[in-house]
Amino acid sequence: MNLNFTIQDVERSALDLIIRCSCELPPDVRAALEKALDREKPGSVAERNLHAILENATLAAKQRQPLCQDTGFPLFHIAYPQQLSVRSLQHAVEKVIVRATEQGYLRPNAVDPLTEKNSGDNRGRGFPQFSFHEHDAAFVRIRCLLKGGGSENVSVQYSLPDRELRAERDLSGVMRCVTDAIYRAQGKGCAPGIIGIGIGGDRAGSLQCAKEQLFRNLEDSNPEAALKALEEELFLKLNQLGIGPMGLGGHTTVLGVKAGAIHRLPASYFVSVAYMCWACRRSEICIGGDC
Repeated sequence: MNLNFTIQDVERSALDLIIRCSCELPPDVRAALEKALDREKPGSVAERNLHAILENATLAAKQRQPLCQDTGFPLFHIAYPQQLSVRSLQHAVEKVIVRATEQGYLRPNAVDPLTEKNSGDNRGRGFPQFSFHEHDAAFVRIRCLLKGGGSENVSVQYSLPDRELRAERDLSGVMRCVTDAIYRAQGKGCAPGIIGIGIGGDRAGSLQCAKEQLFRNLEDSNPEAALKALEEELFLKLNQLGIGPMGLGGHTTVLGVKAGAIHRLPASYFVSVAYMCWACRRSEICIGGDC
C-alpha cells in the first residue's frame, strides 16, 4: 500500500488542525448553543450569558484568536497506516505544538510538578498526550482535543457501590454519580458543559473511556440502546438542575451527554465523569485520504 503524502504534509496539516481547534467551535457545538439560547427566557442572565458566549466564538473565529485564554491540555488520537513510524508522527506533531505556541495559538501550559517550571513550548513528560491506533487505510487521521484546566478540575471518578449516594452497580447508580458530579461542579467548569461518561474498566481505562466520549458529535446516536437511553435521560435531568450558563441559573446546564462502557473486573465498578466546558475545542483532519 503506497502512501501519497509525506511527514512534512502531516506537519502542515497538523498546524492547521491545532489553529482551527484553538480558534473555532465545532459546528455541532455552536448549533447546540444556539438551540440553548432559544430555550432561555428573553432578557434573563442565562440568555445574556449565551449571547456573550456565541459572540465570543464568532470573534475568535473571525480574528483567528483562541476561544479561551486557557488553551488547555492537548490530547491527540492518531490513526495511522502500518508503513508509518509512531515515533516520527509524534515528533512531527510535537514540532507543530511548538510552532503553534510560538505563534500564540496555544498558551504555554506545560508545568513540571516537581520544579514548578513551565517548559514554555507545551512540551514535557506526558505533555501533550498521544494515543496511537494502527489501521488498514492509507491515510493518517489526527483528532485533537484541547482540554481546559477549569473543566478538568471538576471531572471526577466514582467507585460503586457508593453508600453516600445510594448508588448501586447499575445504570441507575451511574445516573446518581453523574448527577452528583454536575451538581457539585455548579458553574466551576464553565457551564454549559459537555459530559463524557466512562463505565467499567480499571481506574485509568474508565477515565480514558470518559474522555474519548468528548470526541463524539453532539448529534450522534449511541448504538447501544441502554447507553442511548442513559444519555437522553441524563440530558433532560441535568438541564433541570437550574445551574445554567456559568452557574448563574437557567435551563441549560449541559449541551450534551455521551457515555461509553468497557469491561470491568468483578471486584470493581468505576464511573468516570469527564467534564468539558462550552468551549469544546475538538477537531480532526485526515492526511492522504478522506476520513
